[in-house]
Amino acid sequence: MKNYRESVCRVLQGWAAICKLAGVHRRVVLSVSALVLVGIICLSWPLDKEYYRVSDVSPELRDRNGNLLYCYLNEEESWCFDRGIEEVSPRLIEATVSTEDQRFYSHIGVDPFAIVRALVEDIVHRRIVSGASTIPMQVVKMTCAARNRSCSKVYQAIEAIRLSLHFSRSDILEMYLNRAPYGGNLIGCEAASRRYFGKPASELTIAEAALLAGLPKAPAYYSPLKHPSRALARRNYVLKRMHEEGYIDWKELLGAREQPIQVRYTQFPQHSPHLAMRVKDAVRADSAMTVTLDGAIQEKCEEILRRGVRNLGNGVENAAAMVVDVKTAEVLARVGSAGFYDVPGGQVDLCGAPRSPGSALKPFLYALAMERNSLYASETLIDDTWDVGLYRPENFNRYYNGTISAGYALRKSLNVPAVSVQRRVGTAAFYNHLKDIGFTTLTKSADYYGLGLTLGNCEVKLEEAIAAYCTIANLGVYRPLQTIRDSSRDGERRIYSAGICLMLYQMLEQPLPAELDRDMNAVHSPSRVCWKTGTSWGLRDAWAFVWNAHYVVGVWVGNNDARSSELLVGARAALPPAGKIFRSLPLKTTSEWPETGGELHEVLVCAASGLPASQWCENTRTVYLPRTQYLHRTCKMHQPMSGKEGVKIVERRPASPSQWDLAAVQIPVRLHSFVPVYARQVDLEIVEPSDGAEYVLTGEPDGDRIRLRASVENSTLHWYLDDRYIGDTGPDRGMYMDLQAGAHRLTCMSLEGETETVHFVVSLPGSRPALSMSK
Repeated sequence: MKNYRESVCRVLQGWAAICKLAGVHRRVVLSVSALVLVGIICLSWPLDKEYYRVSDVSPELRDRNGNLLYCYLNEEESWCFDRGIEEVSPRLIEATVSTEDQRFYSHIGVDPFAIVRALVEDIVHRRIVSGASTIPMQVVKMTCAARNRSCSKVYQAIEAIRLSLHFSRSDILEMYLNRAPYGGNLIGCEAASRRYFGKPASELTIAEAALLAGLPKAPAYYSPLKHPSRALARRNYVLKRMHEEGYIDWKELLGAREQPIQVRYTQFPQHSPHLAMRVKDAVRADSAMTVTLDGAIQEKCEEILRRGVRNLGNGVENAAAMVVDVKTAEVLARVGSAGFYDVPGGQVDLCGAPRSPGSALKPFLYALAMERNSLYASETLIDDTWDVGLYRPENFNRYYNGTISAGYALRKSLNVPAVSVQRRVGTAAFYNHLKDIGFTTLTKSADYYGLGLTLGNCEVKLEEAIAAYCTIANLGVYRPLQTIRDSSRDGERRIYSAGICLMLYQMLEQPLPAELDRDMNAVHSPSRVCWKTGTSWGLRDAWAFVWNAHYVVGVWVGNNDARSSELLVGARAALPPAGKIFRSLPLKTTSEWPETGGELHEVLVCAASGLPASQWCENTRTVYLPRTQYLHRTCKMHQPMSGKEGVKIVERRPASPSQWDLAAVQIPVRLHSFVPVYARQVDLEIVEPSDGAEYVLTGEPDGDRIRLRASVENSTLHWYLDDRYIGDTGPDRGMYMDLQAGAHRLTCMSLEGETETVHFVVSLPGSRPALSMSK
């Protein structure tokens, strides 16, 4: 500012000296000097760049990669997008300068040569045949028009000079290209490029750039959609000017002129319209909102759903789908219907509509049962007819399988075993658990739903169901789904232990049906996946969820009015599109399958019951179970029986599914007298550490550890510290435990399921934490 004042002073002093030498009167000198000073001040007065920027832009929804996902009309019902000059093709800049203002880079905002030329031509022809407006002058004129202000040519010229003094040429070009009219309700080059060519302005070719650069002169007259011949002539003129100005060579000129007018009426991006309608009020008009969706994945999902519904034929009209990244819980795709305008009720967002889930809730029941130590994945369940008073659960195919493992029952979505597991866990507990993992549509009481809750006699939302499945895929950690980028991530919490979820991975891993016939010798086998389907009562809703450690895909298929159709079976209607969507997702470099990380350990189980083996189980096998699971539910299926030949082992099992629990088979009292001496056990008691013991850490090597001892030393015992499994002891192996400061709870459990618990305290020198005796 100091240098600026000095320059002004020197100019005025020079002017005064000239006037003195010329003998000009002092008053004239002062008057002219004052006018010059006022002019300099006016021209130099700071300008607000924001005043000349486009203010009424079309709100935009951008995907995670910055690509345009959805856009809205602005308040003037026009399409107008604010783009930086770096987001515009250099060819469009060259074409615009060649046509609108050939001396743009050399004049000061007004072009004296253009003024003289226009004046001569107008006098010769006795009418206005050409103008002398420069690009800065047009920026001023368009800004005044947008703000409903009138402005004279003199005002335009003065403001154009001010613009040229205060802003760079790139800034002025950016203002012009964002404000110029390109026909109809298209304001700015970005809107025109997307409407006529279906791509952003940064990707324009020479011929396309020349076509757009010629439109602002008379947008309606040169409209390429209504008057292609006029548009072609105008484009070729612009190409000629580009060649004359040296922007393109002769070869480029000929190549561009030979290209036909290749324009079509292209819709602006309208992906994920349901999400766009949901966040419309939150989108700021002066900037774009960025969401977590991936435009390419979203477009692929929309196409797969449209094709899937079309292939199903009559009777099925709609579908919805979501894709979620497991590690971040970010929604990558969200398709609310099979067609926003193309299907009946397409405007309804079915990702958030309550629908009957069928068997899609069963994995959460099994997870809860295992988390509560009421079920092992290897455990044998019964699939048979069952009459529960006024309710009789049946399998979908009306076929019963007899004794099967819990994993098989879940994988095949068998109803009778699921109802048996719910009865074991408790309906109220399962009901509360579903609400805890995010299902908000369970508005009635637990008794209202009863044992049919696990079979889907309720309603859930796709967006809540996929969040729950994402919890399983993420090894038990629940995260609220993220749709808006950089939004709050509060609410993360652990629902299941990692080992329980790893068991669900094992129980539900299976190839997609469409891949069963794939060549097993193929070099690239598809990634491992889990999937679960659901079919509502009456064939009204079909569901499918496919996942691994990378993604979760959820699909719903049905009709808005809940009309039934024999086609609405989860495996038939929903699983094929879900599988196609999953296989279309980009591959990741990390493993698609979670690492066990020591969360599972080997357990000897009865070959028949699948429960931890007792001393009476003759045939056993080794399985992997979560370390967090207690092994107290041992096999009671094999029991001793006295006969003429002495004591022998017999199998006992409940007579019906209503009492089925092979860890709770009652042993008749009369059998106890026949138990061999070697099988009798003394009462289980933890000897060391004793209950209520207190230890002080010494810090010496090997000085802060104790040996775990119990009254039973001739059989295997499993030990848990603060409900965390730490190992086992037996006749030929002991265990030492390192002490850590704090109040602790130690539990040991025998193979027969007998448990004993003690509490002890470990303190630092000089401190003494309170001992918690809660159990």
